[in-house]
Amino acid sequence: MLRILLFLGTNIAIIALISVTFRLLGIDNLLAQNNVDLDMQALLIYSAVIGFSGSLISLFLSKFMAKKSMGVHLIEEPRSHDEHWLINTVQHQAQAAGIGMPEVGIFEGAPNAFATGWNRNAALVAVSTGLLHTMDRDEVEAVLAHEVSHVANGDMVTLALIQGVVNTFVVFFSRIIGHVVDRVVFKVERGHGPAFWIVSLIAQFVLGILASMIVMWFSRWREYRADAGGANLAGRRKMISALHKLQQAHDPQPLPDEFAAFGISGSGLKELFASHPPLEDRIAALENAA
Repeated sequence: MLRILLFLGTNIAIIALISVTFRLLGIDNLLAQNNVDLDMQALLIYSAVIGFSGSLISLFLSKFMAKKSMGVHLIEEPRSHDEHWLINTVQHQAQAAGIGMPEVGIFEGAPNAFATGWNRNAALVAVSTGLLHTMDRDEVEAVLAHEVSHVANGDMVTLALIQGVVNTFVVFFSRIIGHVVDRVVFKVERGHGPAFWIVSLIAQFVLGILASMIVMWFSRWREYRADAGGANLAGRRKMISALHKLQQAHDPQPLPDEFAAFGISGSGLKELFASHPPLEDRIAALENAA
């Protein structure tokens, strides 16, 4: 989940920055054909530039952002038996998965781990101190194998491409909505009035939230793939044991009051925006794959 949140947060910030920059530079004005109707071809190109710029820049910055925001301590010269073991385990798994040796790091926090990076041969795999203290070595090995599988599967690149397509359509349709409101409701006949920019930004925000369901669906699907990859690299029983340990460590927390109406356990709207499937479903998938 850490990897997804960092990626999405950076993506949203970059899209907002590019949108404002294009507006200040007057590039948005190119969307109006003869200053009356939207030029759909120009709008699609404009949307794709903004959409894919946000996702690709987020992808290239993912490892740097993860290190800085999570306070990751890279293990460059192992100083303990645990650090030696982490390096050797990741190295063995990376060779088995056919990828380059990732950077390995540790960060402070509750039991968790993540892998990120734009290149499967230059990735970062990091685990928390809470995970190292909570799990035994077999379980940590399974978690590392899960993260190495994310890298081997190229999940971050695929996520960036999906996010780029989603961003493109979000920008595209938000500008169309803004144009329609500007013309129909506010009766602006030439160019674009303030309503176009205000409505476009609001629509972009709302459509972005709805479109994130597509990205979250991919995120949930790739978790099952990474679990299967982790089981192949470390062993199925180790992977199941690690998921059980995470299940014990992560008791469900109550939703804030403003979101409680959407928090139907096991189904409903909350599940559509989840980046990970329920741990019990992931465990069942591994057990049924025997």
